[in-house]
Amino acid sequence: MSQLYETMYILRPDIGDEAVDGAIDKYQSILKDNGAEILQTQHRGKRRLAYEIDKQREGIYVQMNFKADGSQVAPMERAMRLSNEVIRYLTVKQDEPKAEEAEEA
Repeated sequence: MSQLYETMYILRPDIGDEAVDGAIDKYQSILKDNGAEILQTQHRGKRRLAYEIDKQREGIYVQMNFKADGSQVAPMERAMRLSNEVIRYLTVKQDEPKAEEAEEA
């Protein structure tokens, strides 16, 4: 059964635009190849971090919303953990909106 997921990850600020686009494509491909459906990807740009991470004061934020059954998350997070361009990442499972809430929106 598919669930809604949201992954927010922060890339190092010193990589170029092509590397950012390449990273976004890479993580989307990992999800798609494992059967997930990408709903939305937002490149939120460079922002100041709340605290220094690996001697970086800024980071490039990217948010991905996708529908998956859960098995696709582990390969993507493993690739992020092994990557030297990703500073931090977090994946959360979102609750499906109930029919009543969807009608109100």
